[in-house]
Amino acid sequence: MLDVEPHTFSSDASYYQNEGQFLRAVNGAYGSLQELYTVDHFWPMTEMVADNTNYQFDASDRGAQQREEIDEFLITSTNNYVNNTWNMLYRNIQQTNVILGRIEPVEFSDEAKKAQYKGEAQFLRALQYFHLVRLFGPVPLIIDEVEDPESAFSEGRASVEEVYNQILADVSGAIENLPVSYTGSNIGRATKGAALTLLGEIQMTLHNFDEAATAFQQVLDMGYSLLPNYADNFNPAFKNNAESVFAIQFDAGLQTEASNFIFMFGPRNAKNQLIGFPGNLGGSNIPTPSIYRAYEEGDVRRDASIALFSDPSNANFEESRAFGGDIPFIRKYYHPPFLEDGRADENWPVYRYAHVLLMLAEALNETGAGDPYPYINAVRERAGLDPLAGLGQDAFREAVAHEQRVELAFENHRWYQLLRTGKAIEVMTQHGIEEKERLTRLSNAAYNIQPHKLLFPIPEREIRLNGFEQNPGW
Repeated sequence: MLDVEPHTFSSDASYYQNEGQFLRAVNGAYGSLQELYTVDHFWPMTEMVADNTNYQFDASDRGAQQREEIDEFLITSTNNYVNNTWNMLYRNIQQTNVILGRIEPVEFSDEAKKAQYKGEAQFLRALQYFHLVRLFGPVPLIIDEVEDPESAFSEGRASVEEVYNQILADVSGAIENLPVSYTGSNIGRATKGAALTLLGEIQMTLHNFDEAATAFQQVLDMGYSLLPNYADNFNPAFKNNAESVFAIQFDAGLQTEASNFIFMFGPRNAKNQLIGFPGNLGGSNIPTPSIYRAYEEGDVRRDASIALFSDPSNANFEESRAFGGDIPFIRKYYHPPFLEDGRADENWPVYRYAHVLLMLAEALNETGAGDPYPYINAVRERAGLDPLAGLGQDAFREAVAHEQRVELAFENHRWYQLLRTGKAIEVMTQHGIEEKERLTRLSNAAYNIQPHKLLFPIPEREIRLNGFEQNPGW
């Protein structure tokens, strides 16, 4: 007879009974958020789909074709990258639902700690749904734990208004429950400032500019500041600094906690030279000529954000021609040396204080109820640029949109910015014209930006399993 030990184990029925178990559950929710950024599905839908980046075409390896179709607006509802992003977001939501559904009856020795865990789960759930509603429009609104296979099937898609109402309720709870700051090993967890910044961006997206400005102005009083050196925001030596409002935490010292951004974003033929290991890099999220040209003369952010790889093998790739034989890559996430192949140490910046200042400047310009110049000029001064003054509302609107593009390049905000400002079709149509002029590999069908393509299709698997109606046009 086999004697199997241990004779007891934790299950979902016996777990979630004390503070330590809820701490591990909340940590697990952050862990799932890490995967959203290290698997190559999410950022193609938020950055590469826009005009900041494209990809390095390799005729010998077509395994990433469905990712490339996102860049060219050629996807279908069976696209695996879209399907996997949907799945990851809902898996992460399920983890927060479990925490929020089970924490209330459990006694904590410190009620403030209980409130913190609730606030973290509320913040994370709001963040996931904010991604979903902007990417897909009406989506299933699941706020209770899925306890069995039968309850996994959704009764339908909630309206955009219903989803936003839930997001706002979660963010309000997070603002109430979260602390302003942490100490020690807890630094990097969601704070009240992160929740207020999320609230502000939500209100910007809904064009409630007064409410957005109110949220951002509260963040101004929480001790954040711009770093003197822009590049330090992305240097692992300065993690969780005074400018970091919320970042996804990574640690190269642990295999399961490391980031991998340069391994996905570096030129395919540059691995040995840039990383020191044999093989290929991902060749995706490659900066476009458009973003490279967007920086004003003297803007220190360009060279801190984009580097150029020079090598004779670049001649094999059409993308190098616009850069005189070089291939650009994202410098923000490149900090050698690398002790292990595939393991890097950069955090991913979700919200920085510079972003808060620029969104506040935009909100004040829209309301006309305050002076937006101190906030945009603080960001420009740090970049080595002259201050702005005397612009009309329309000209300032263009100026702050430009400033957000170059300040936040490659941080997964560009597509959302284009959607929020109503510029997506105009900007991406022009971008498509430019891309087709320089890249002969693009078909005539590429970059056909129709209004329905501002939302991604509901994954075909969800249509079949749940009987959803597809987004119009797909």
